[in-house]
Amino acid sequence: MENYYWNTAENTGSKKLFVLIIYDIVSNKRRAKFARAMNGYGFRVQKSAFEALIEENLFIKLQKEIPLLIDPEEDSVRIYRMTGYGKSNCLALMIK
Repeated sequence: MENYYWNTAENTGSKKLFVLIIYDIVSNKRRAKFARAMNGYGFRVQKSAFEALIEENLFIKLQKEIPLLIDPEEDSVRIYRMTGYGKSNCLALMIK
């Protein structure tokens, strides 16, 4: 089991957001392009999930970029924005 902690209330003068991006994209080509774009914001934690700790201006850019990368009739993207201080538990199971 892994524990993740985030503190976006640091006294650095910039407001950071912990963001979880999950997606279900039908087309292989669109999915690969989307994943490459998300690598610029954070890191992949599962095949269709990315985590990022980004500043507010990057979050705004991300929200504008995503609709250009998907087909809203076929694809689904969810962005969870978390601010403040928190903890997340990750239970990794290996099934053989």
